[in-house]
Amino acid sequence: SLAGIENLPCELQRNFQLMRELDQRTEDKKAEIDSLAAAYIESVKNMLPEERVEHLKKIQSAYSKCKEYSDDKVQLAMQTYEMVDKHIRRLDADLARFEADLKDKLEGSDFETPGSRSLKKGRSQKDKRSSRGRGRRTSEEDTPKKKKLKGGSEFADTILSVHPSDVLDMPVDPNEPTYCLCHQVSYGEMIGCDNPDCPIEWFHFACVDLTTKPKGKWFCPRCVQERKKKK
Repeated sequence: SLAGIENLPCELQRNFQLMRELDQRTEDKKAEIDSLAAAYIESVKNMLPEERVEHLKKIQSAYSKCKEYSDDKVQLAMQTYEMVDKHIRRLDADLARFEADLKDKLEGSDFETPGSRSLKKGRSQKDKRSSRGRGRRTSEEDTPKKKKLKGGSEFADTILSVHPSDVLDMPVDPNEPTYCLCHQVSYGEMIGCDNPDCPIEWFHFACVDLTTKPKGKWFCPRCVQERKKKK
């Protein structure tokens, strides 16, 4: 994620430069339209019908170009928003993973009694099932390695007083893209379909009956059906 973010300022600068160029083209076309309209009004009485039509076609063509430039600028703005939002979601996923790993390490402390460890394990599983918010996407190259860390229970309670879901439970942006069979925004643990042509690409674990990331390549239910039809 950090490597991708390093390129973000350059990408943003390039997109904003393109938007400025589109703005300038639009302004130039608007000036051209004003000039054509003034010329038409001034000499319309002396024009032949064919000349009037030709002149009006020039004005219409200029308006069409203005709309084209504006549409391009809107599309570019949407792409820029998606690009920034993608990095935000990746950072959110990394933050959730880091906090979940930290929680697992602290809960695995050697100073805890077997009873308290069992209680915390049960609560951890319940939290994982019920937590909402922007979460981690799992891919074939992205498997966390959990290790045990020695530490006191008081320190664990202090650190874990801030739950990852409290950080990640942000209001859902209405423009945020949706995924999965349920057509919801990204949250919790997600897995990517290994079919490069998959129209959905990302799926919530629960929606595809997963609790852990499977080994090897994984294909979503739709792509599995399509692959069966082709055989």
